[in-house]
Amino acid sequence: MSLSQSPVSQSPVSRSSVSLPPLRIAVAQVNLVLGDLVGNVNRLAEEAARARDAGAAIIVTPELGLCGYPPEDLLFRRDFRLACSDALMALCAKVDGIAMIVGHPHVLPGAEGEPDRLFNAASLIRKGKIVHSYLKQRLPNYQVFDEKRYFETGHKPFVFELDGTKIGVLICEDVWFPQPVAAAVKAGADIIVVPNASPYDMQKLETRYEVVKKRVAESGVPILYAHWTGGQDELVFDGASFGINADGAVGYQDRQFEESLGLVTFANGRLSGEIHPPLQHEESVYRALVVALRDYVNKNAFPGVLLGLSGGVDSALTLAIAVDALGAKRVRAVMMPSEYTAQISLDDSREMAAIHGVAYDEIAITPVFDAFKRALAGAFIGRPEDTAEENIQARVRGTMLMGLSNKFGAMVVTTGNKSEMAVGYSTLYGDMAGGYAILKDVSKTLVYQLCRWRNAQSRVIPDRVITRPPSAELRPDQKDQDSLPAYAVLDQIVEMYVEQDMAPAEIVAAGFAEADVSRVTRLLKINEYKRRQSPVGAKITRRGFGKDWRYPITSKYWPK
Repeated sequence: MSLSQSPVSQSPVSRSSVSLPPLRIAVAQVNLVLGDLVGNVNRLAEEAARARDAGAAIIVTPELGLCGYPPEDLLFRRDFRLACSDALMALCAKVDGIAMIVGHPHVLPGAEGEPDRLFNAASLIRKGKIVHSYLKQRLPNYQVFDEKRYFETGHKPFVFELDGTKIGVLICEDVWFPQPVAAAVKAGADIIVVPNASPYDMQKLETRYEVVKKRVAESGVPILYAHWTGGQDELVFDGASFGINADGAVGYQDRQFEESLGLVTFANGRLSGEIHPPLQHEESVYRALVVALRDYVNKNAFPGVLLGLSGGVDSALTLAIAVDALGAKRVRAVMMPSEYTAQISLDDSREMAAIHGVAYDEIAITPVFDAFKRALAGAFIGRPEDTAEENIQARVRGTMLMGLSNKFGAMVVTTGNKSEMAVGYSTLYGDMAGGYAILKDVSKTLVYQLCRWRNAQSRVIPDRVITRPPSAELRPDQKDQDSLPAYAVLDQIVEMYVEQDMAPAEIVAAGFAEADVSRVTRLLKINEYKRRQSPVGAKITRRGFGKDWRYPITSKYWPK
């Protein structure tokens, strides 16, 4: 195996007349743990050995794979940066018989009297040494990304030769712009490999294809995209590493939401490898939610989860996701009926618990609720029952769930959805109390779609849970639509305002009733204080109520 670095000033040379030997490239689509430097080094070394034994000459790993992504403000800590440097040296010592591209934070000393400079880097390891470190040229600073907060910008392409093939290296955002690709091609690249950390959303795979195909069309050079899989707090990474050939055809497509060692051959100017078709919409979202919850629970070492099971569609979907993520033995469902709980809610909860085979409790809240009312009777005298009493019920339930969590160590998974989060149809310290909000970015409309999709795989939700009108069951004959627009309308307004940044007037112009738009957007604004106190949850849309939603709580601005 021969390897050399080409000078970056080299002009492009036609290689069509040159017969190059086939190059075997491995793509490590792995689920690593942020901050587990020893574990990540060992895992990457294991993948390198597997790739070598499979005949690969080089293995490409994801962006910042050494430390995990995104490391956020850990990058400000000198001890963390030094630990990453030590881990990189440890990895170099373990990689043998194969070249590796590995992502990591890279420190360069500043000028005299100046602080060190930190870069998002991808280094080439060969024969126990760092041959060269490429420094990312385009730093995303939008949505969930804050890279300009931490990193400085690189400016030079990196192209090296391996067994006769000239390989250019870029990192994630670089490929979204024409200039870094063009610079790598000008430096002689026959193929470009791109370590990535691109968080999932429902449109992201199509967007990646669109962007990479555009870069390929501009440059005439195949691009191989190596990606993370797994969950990290609010973010989910969907795998789906792929390669696009110069004619725009897909030459390699890995699985979604699964770890994989992809083996790709580059021969005669084309990439070829296994091609797995992308998942359909509902399955993709469902798999994302399962991976997000599984990794949040396991990476944070919770023994399991528990949730309030109401007999409604949201808790039904949450239960299904939890069991699919963790197995029935690590899930506990608690039904907490009140005088307003319908018998069918009890019956359906019992049936779902039995279908899944989870531990199940029924703990009535009425005695506790009555005790609260008696205690507050003097302060409430002369005032009719209203949302105060409704919220007390939700808080009793939240307190019971948190008590069980404290006693047994399991994490509470909340069951509220994005529609409710948007308009404040939730109770602070009640149904919002918990460690992870798995449906936080899932609209009510999508909740129904996912329930139907999951039941099509195997029936786990009674049909009437899906077909009956949703209700919080906090007062007699209560229905969600008594106080909210129809979810089909509400969800579209929320999507346009939150995800597309459309002004209320633009939403009205799109055909929605002014009264509905005014009502929903007003509720969005005044409930910001609630959302700021909600647990983290998986992001599956272009903008969720989390890292990429940063609106002030106190603000008098409102568009006319």
